[in-house]
Amino acid sequence: MLTEDQKQFIKKKIMLKLKVLEEDITFLEENTRPISPENAIGRVSRMDAINNKSVAEDSLRKSKEKYVAMKEALSNIDNEDFDKCQKCKDAIDFKRIAFLPESRRCANCAH
Repeated sequence: MLTEDQKQFIKKKIMLKLKVLEEDITFLEENTRPISPENAIGRVSRMDAINNKSVAEDSLRKSKEKYVAMKEALSNIDNEDFDKCQKCKDAIDFKRIAFLPESRRCANCAH
């Protein structure tokens, strides 16, 4: 079971990660806007822009998923099974939780 100091450390870490993710999501949303065909850019440039947009859309999706997982971790941190692996029910190492607070599996079960 996590100590109160450990919980506070993880809460602060999650809050920082949420702030960064919010900024990333805002930036990525701007970079996933449709590319207007009226723009006077060359064919190769348009293809490159479309490819970049696809990469940004994938990054946006992953950032949103991580954001939701972080919010969920923050809301569940006070649950007594927060530091228990969902698969094997063993304790998740504090270092793992501190590094990946959204992870719900121990290092062995995550593979």
